[in-house]
Amino acid sequence: MNIKRKITKALAFIIALNSLFMSKSTVAEAADYWPSGLDVVAESAIVMEQETGTILYSKNMDEVHFPASITKIMTALIVLEQCDLDEIVKFSAESVYGTELGSSSIARDVGEEMTVEQTLYGMMLESANECAYALGEHVAGDLPSFVDMMNARAKELGCTNTHFNNSNGLPDDEHYTTAHDMALISRAAYNIPKFAEIVGTKNYTIPPTNKHSDPTPLNNHHQMLHYYKTNKYLYDYCLGGKTGYTVVAGATLVTYAKKDGMTLICVVMKDTTTDEYTDTTNLFEYCFNNFSTYTVADFASISEDDTNVTGILSENSELICVDKKGIIVIPKTASILDVESDVVPYSDKNNKSVIGQLRFRYSDRSVGSANLIFTNADTGSYPFDNIDPKLGGSGKEYIQVNYPKIGLIILIILAVIWLVLFIKSKSSEILLFKHRFRTRHPKKVKTGMTIIRDNSKKRRRRR
Repeated sequence: MNIKRKITKALAFIIALNSLFMSKSTVAEAADYWPSGLDVVAESAIVMEQETGTILYSKNMDEVHFPASITKIMTALIVLEQCDLDEIVKFSAESVYGTELGSSSIARDVGEEMTVEQTLYGMMLESANECAYALGEHVAGDLPSFVDMMNARAKELGCTNTHFNNSNGLPDDEHYTTAHDMALISRAAYNIPKFAEIVGTKNYTIPPTNKHSDPTPLNNHHQMLHYYKTNKYLYDYCLGGKTGYTVVAGATLVTYAKKDGMTLICVVMKDTTTDEYTDTTNLFEYCFNNFSTYTVADFASISEDDTNVTGILSENSELICVDKKGIIVIPKTASILDVESDVVPYSDKNNKSVIGQLRFRYSDRSVGSANLIFTNADTGSYPFDNIDPKLGGSGKEYIQVNYPKIGLIILIILAVIWLVLFIKSKSSEILLFKHRFRTRHPKKVKTGMTIIRDNSKKRRRRR
């Protein structure tokens, strides 16, 4: 059996509930409704659920705009992926003087030294452009090389309309992105705990450095998280984010918020400085009020009805289970019975027991997934191997078997069978030999302590 078909078949028996897969007419009815009754001032906007990547709201999300300082989310993502927090960043003349005069800064000097962690706080809280420049040089040696890393990482994340030309977001005709692409970047960054900690920090103090004898206090400029100039926009569920503004970009804003166990990412671009926070708050409230999350493991289980399929792996279907971390997000007016799902090969380099994934759709949209876990897998063994990587796949091509051991067991079994048959074929000869042996060696009869031999034959001969 072709391995692609084998994997698909082996995983296809994992069904949430038989009723989970509805008729086409039912799905068509469900597709008629997806909450979309809100407009915002921003020219482009998106709200994405953090865990699943489900797009809950969009407005011109693939329209290209200048990002301004929300660029620094990508800079922070690469720095945190490449560096240790205690590494020393040394500010070059290019980083100090190579940024636009009068732009956001914490006034670092040439030759000043700070840790990566301190420099990240300066970049993300005060939007310091020289910190973004210095971090790029620290990671890649020079800024052009770091920009190449930014663009390569954007492609890896699925960005389709993004091109970076600097690490800080200052105006550049070759520096652009979209709300959708920024949501993808922001989602990846927030998966890093340190990033989430930094953007959610209200105040931070950089201790004295080799160039500054006094500490440098920092304040988060995101007004939904922290009182900065006004408390008008404070939002109880805000987890942090990143602000941005230039004349050509307008106001740009990335914000994270969590309510009722659901974490959302909101990106607004080409907004006004009086509306970016209002737009973001309205979008969060709209999505929190109209969508709910469901844990896949609560309604999905393994069906044991198809023994032909389960036998590919084991007679016991409990070898595969649904990851309890998997969730879906759908409108509150919808039911899990309206959701369709597919089983696909999938791998996770950080979890070798993952052999596939359940992916869910509602209203022709991706609404979440759950990994399929091979419960008996150890750090080096899976049920299958060598799936074509072009499929995005995981799993294993063959059931792993210890062929020498099995061969030895078969030989032993065959030897035992041959021995039994040989003994059976020689049974008459064995019986004759046994009779002759008894005749030639009569048994001795014991009587008390005296042994008496049977000599009756000898007495008859004498007579």
